[in-house]
Amino acid sequence: MTSILPGMGNTVTSAAAAAPSSGATTDTASGSGVNTKTIAGNFQTFLTLLTTQLQNQDPTNPLDTNQFTQQLVEFAQVEQQLRSNDQLAALVSLQQAVQSTQALNFVGENVTVKSDTAQLANGSATWTMSSPKPSSATLNISNSSGQLVYSGTMTLQAGANTFKWNGQGNNGTQWPDGTYTIAVTAKDSSGQTVDVSTVVTGIVNAVDLTKNPPVLSVNGQNFTVSQIQSVSRGGP
Repeated sequence: MTSILPGMGNTVTSAAAAAPSSGATTDTASGSGVNTKTIAGNFQTFLTLLTTQLQNQDPTNPLDTNQFTQQLVEFAQVEQQLRSNDQLAALVSLQQAVQSTQALNFVGENVTVKSDTAQLANGSATWTMSSPKPSSATLNISNSSGQLVYSGTMTLQAGANTFKWNGQGNNGTQWPDGTYTIAVTAKDSSGQTVDVSTVVTGIVNAVDLTKNPPVLSVNGQNFTVSQIQSVSRGGP
């Protein structure tokens, strides 16, 4: 942006060119790639040049007030936008810090999350299924390789229903501890399909703060804080 205005007999350099180029402190707005110190310095230089022009204008050919007013407005808009960017960057940084602190507080706690995958430990895995109405459900459990290890049926009541698996297959094989996934297919008395949601409970054993938002590791799966439905203190 130039500060050359009509009515002057001499040539005036632009504010940007007149700003000092060495020894200046830089302060780049977050994510903008704009040197805010240079912008501020150019603004002050522009005002100095403008004041000089006003003091030395030709009375018979006064300056065009619309032109330098527009330049003032443009500089003010740039400065306001840079300040807004800095404030937004500060808010984002603060929010990330709060999320990290909140996530760390869950380490070692027993949480309930929406998931169809549970951990078989000491020959026991538990799922809680929520049904909107009474229904008959078929349960299929697979291991981490996708192999079907158990099939069975269960009558679901309206509301929460708990299913505990002892780790044994239909042929009596005892499956090793690990991660297992359940698939639930339910129908009501008229044969209509019923949508059943599944939640599991587990201990938060790790938090990855490099993710945004941070993720919690539960039963070998990753969840965000917003996916946690309930927390119980002191373990399961």
